[in-house]
Amino acid sequence: METTITVTANEQHRAWVLTRILKGDLSMSEGALRLDLSIRQLWRLRVAYLRDGPAGLVHGNRGQPSARRIGAEIRARVLELRQTTYADVNDSHFTELLELEQISLSRETVRSILRSAGIGSPRRRRAPGHRSRRPRMAAEGLLLQLDGSPHPWLEERGPNFSLLGAIDDATGTVVAAVFREQEDAAGYLTLLRGIVSAKGIPGAIYRDRHGAFAPTNPTRAQEAWPDEPSLSQVGRALVELGIDSIVAGSPQAKGRIERLWGTFQDRLVVELRLAGVSDLASANAFLPAFLARFNERFGVPAADPVPAWRAVPVELDLAQVFVFKYVRKVAKDHTIRLAGQALQLPRGMGPSNYAGKRVEVHVRLDGSVVAFDGRRQLVALPAPPDPVQLRAADVDRARPGLLPQPATLPWIPPPSHPWKRVRRDSKLYQRLTDSLGS
Repeated sequence: METTITVTANEQHRAWVLTRILKGDLSMSEGALRLDLSIRQLWRLRVAYLRDGPAGLVHGNRGQPSARRIGAEIRARVLELRQTTYADVNDSHFTELLELEQISLSRETVRSILRSAGIGSPRRRRAPGHRSRRPRMAAEGLLLQLDGSPHPWLEERGPNFSLLGAIDDATGTVVAAVFREQEDAAGYLTLLRGIVSAKGIPGAIYRDRHGAFAPTNPTRAQEAWPDEPSLSQVGRALVELGIDSIVAGSPQAKGRIERLWGTFQDRLVVELRLAGVSDLASANAFLPAFLARFNERFGVPAADPVPAWRAVPVELDLAQVFVFKYVRKVAKDHTIRLAGQALQLPRGMGPSNYAGKRVEVHVRLDGSVVAFDGRRQLVALPAPPDPVQLRAADVDRARPGLLPQPATLPWIPPPSHPWKRVRRDSKLYQRLTDSLGS
């Protein structure tokens, strides 16, 4: 039975060149140049062509099984194990289990054997969900994307900071940014206050699931605001301003600000280095000029030229929005406790007696604390120390002296000290002697 050999187009071209060489139309050098072969290789092909014709130009291994192919017995064994013992195992796991059967094959080899026999993987993989690029918002101020990026912004010149920023979805401009020691609620309140003071109130923010936006202990937050949904301090400020809070379902959903961090980690790090910035205050002072140049370079015009920022109502006091708010009960001595600190409500401020009443306490971003009775502001001052704290402690007391004593190491008795000697008439000496004798 003769085997039919198909000559490829490349081999046909070689036969045509060799025919012209045999006719004398081309020299061996010209033929080798046309075929991109060496003259020695062309002489070898010429001898094969004269001996066997066009079939002599075909490689001898064509149509022959590979010497490295998997034997038929192993292929049959793999198929048998897959269909019986390991019927519900995926390809990768099945490849590992074959080693227990003394069969060592690669995953792709096992996959090729199974697919050639029409056996698919039992684990069906879902196709990736369709993602499409969301069009920008029509007007500036309709949507801000908020996020934080911890990064060695100062490289080796200072500690690592977190950069909190807000980018406008319509124009791609960075509305505000601030460096913080960490990504926290105070940082986002500072960021939002700067945005509202400079631009106005945005329509909505797009953010991730950071604890600053949603409380980590919803039950405790529900107890504080029983008539409201579970809110964090930042979430409460957003509700008071009428700003919608939209949670991103994935990092790709807020890709605009994620790409911004990649750009800042390239450009801003370099410019901070060139400016010699080495501390937090200098970094925040450097940001405004950098953001102005960045927005001029990368900002795009909005589809609607009329901005959508809402004006801050005249009756709204931003100092009472961007704070930490708590509810505390006033003790009988007109003190309130907050974070382990006792605060005193002075007399002469409204009713003479607030004992037992619950007041709203505001901790401002500068650290000051004020309490409120409705619109009446009650200044909270540090309370005098608790008498219990002033009691003498039962610890080592200092010697009398007008100057504090210098730091010293504790005195340790030497081995020859009388307290460390064992007298012969002592009970300890007798017990030691008895123990040695026994």
